[in-house]
Amino acid sequence: MGTLSEIEAAIRQLPENDIRQLATWLQEYLNDMWDRQIEGDLKSGKLDSLIAKAEADIEANRLKDINEVICDK
Repeated sequence: MGTLSEIEAAIRQLPENDIRQLATWLQEYLNDMWDRQIEGDLKSGKLDSLIAKAEADIEANRLKDINEVICDK
């Protein structure tokens, strides 16, 4: 396999359509990596405290509308 700079140079030589297809493939690959990481974190218990906090917040009705969270109102 080539170095990152060699790969970048090769990509610059591709037709635009091929670059767009590569970008789509790369995003799907990154999405799959993220999914595997989340699944691993869930199985290992790394997310247990966050899940417990969310469940406690739901039980205590400490919920915010998503727009409040996003807009920090």
